[in-house]
Amino acid sequence: MGGFVSRGFKGRRRAADDQATRLPPGQYAERGFPVLTAGPTPRIDLADWRLKLEGLVATPREWTWEELQALPGAGFEGDIHCVTRWSKLGTSFAGVSVDTLLEAAEPLPSASHVVAFCYGGYTTNLPLDDLKGGKAWVVWEHEGEPLPAEHGGPARLLVPHLYLWKSAKWLAGLRLLDHDAPGFWEGLGYHNRGDPWREERYWGD
Repeated sequence: MGGFVSRGFKGRRRAADDQATRLPPGQYAERGFPVLTAGPTPRIDLADWRLKLEGLVATPREWTWEELQALPGAGFEGDIHCVTRWSKLGTSFAGVSVDTLLEAAEPLPSASHVVAFCYGGYTTNLPLDDLKGGKAWVVWEHEGEPLPAEHGGPARLLVPHLYLWKSAKWLAGLRLLDHDAPGFWEGLGYHNRGDPWREERYWGD
């Protein structure tokens, strides 16, 4: 899904043909990176920051900021899509693959779902399969710069094949479960999975 987007492209103008094939139904190309947040932006001291992987795993893990940075790096280049109908095409993030974290913690066979939980109290739910196989990352850089706090820094989850509310900002950990457990927006009527290509915006879509 990677590609080039002209720096001259603005707002809601009709997408160029090559961009149109990358826009899910009902989306428009956005040059910027809008900030959408349900509550105040948490400010986390990196000395106190931790990332946990817990629940149905053989070895619960916790990483400090320095320990996370020392893991093998991985990145994403491509498109992201917000449920509010904007898409950012040809963007990049860097961090670590969720596969690397899962390998360290060893999910149990009964694990089927994940709750991402965050500094500030936000949660969102995902099938475990949506985080495996090179589909998801924990990222702390955006387009070569540290991820700003308003976009989820120090680190956020990135699951680019789903609407962006599933890419939880200010990530504190992942909890593996044997059942689904809807998170903040899902409990308020947003779709349980959020596939932009199927326009899974709200319950019933």
